[in-house]
Amino acid sequence: MTAPPTERTPTLADVARRAGVSTATVSRCLNTPDRVIEETRNRVLQAVRDLGYSPNFGARALAAKRTNTIGAVIPTMENAIFARGLQAFQEELRLKGITLLVASSSYRADLEEEQIRTLVARGADGLFLIGAHRDPALYDFLKRRSIPTLVAWVHDPNAPVPTIGFDNHAAMLDLARRVIADGHRHIGVISAEQAGNDRARARVAAIRAAMDEAGLAPDALSLVETAYGIDEGAAAFEALMQRTPRPTVVMCGNDVLAVGAMGRAKEMGYDVPGDVSITGFDDIELAKVCSPGLTTVHVPHRQMGTRAARALISMVSEGTPGQGQRLDTRVVLRGSLGPPRA
Repeated sequence: MTAPPTERTPTLADVARRAGVSTATVSRCLNTPDRVIEETRNRVLQAVRDLGYSPNFGARALAAKRTNTIGAVIPTMENAIFARGLQAFQEELRLKGITLLVASSSYRADLEEEQIRTLVARGADGLFLIGAHRDPALYDFLKRRSIPTLVAWVHDPNAPVPTIGFDNHAAMLDLARRVIADGHRHIGVISAEQAGNDRARARVAAIRAAMDEAGLAPDALSLVETAYGIDEGAAAFEALMQRTPRPTVVMCGNDVLAVGAMGRAKEMGYDVPGDVSITGFDDIELAKVCSPGLTTVHVPHRQMGTRAARALISMVSEGTPGQGQRLDTRVVLRGSLGPPRA
């Protein structure tokens, strides 16, 4: 008794015949879809689906010495801080037929290093990281392995790799100056842990700098460090409001913490901004829909993600060293900030 014939694995040529195009056109659709007109691209992709075709990326990687993958390690997936920028980053990669592999470090340096080394071992052509602060030995490792690496969410010309982002110190300084100009003299701050987080350190330092400019005593700032999250922001706000003197404004390291603080303020019977003002940082969707609207710093997340992707693609495909880019931020005034009561 003979065994039943096994189903043949579809090939690139099969897809080309089904779609009525050349094998070169199929290859372009899969690798650089932006170079193929939409009608043809749709026909090819339908043929791919109908036949169940799957490209042999392993063979392609051996031939091209590339895997057409980019690795990204972000601090957290638990809130929307990085979502918009990462979405734009992925969209730009997809136009070039590049797959994004994402890992989350939970703000742990040891876990981030493990994930970086794993992505390199799996053949990632380049890496996208958040923040420039990490062990110099890790940058040395990436340099020895010739892995193009780019950092976002900060702009630091002195960083060992290109940075595409914004000046966290300057961005928060603008907001802190506005808070002080409104008459606030006792300032509460809810921040992420500053150790290992250059963005958090820069934002807290900016608030202190604005206070120093205004002649305010350093002890007029009351600080709570916590994990990023709505519940954590709520607990930190409650702790701040039990201190003496009680702050008239609570400046938060991001909008997620600020929304948590606003929720707890209402639970405790505080009017925002009548009894206490609250500010955020990032201008994510939550800032617009909470009540009152959240005064915050607008970060150009999508622009940052798109530019970072284009720069990293160039670094990988052309071997260029990459150029840092500084993006502008702006203060967005909404209802959560007002002058302190006399």
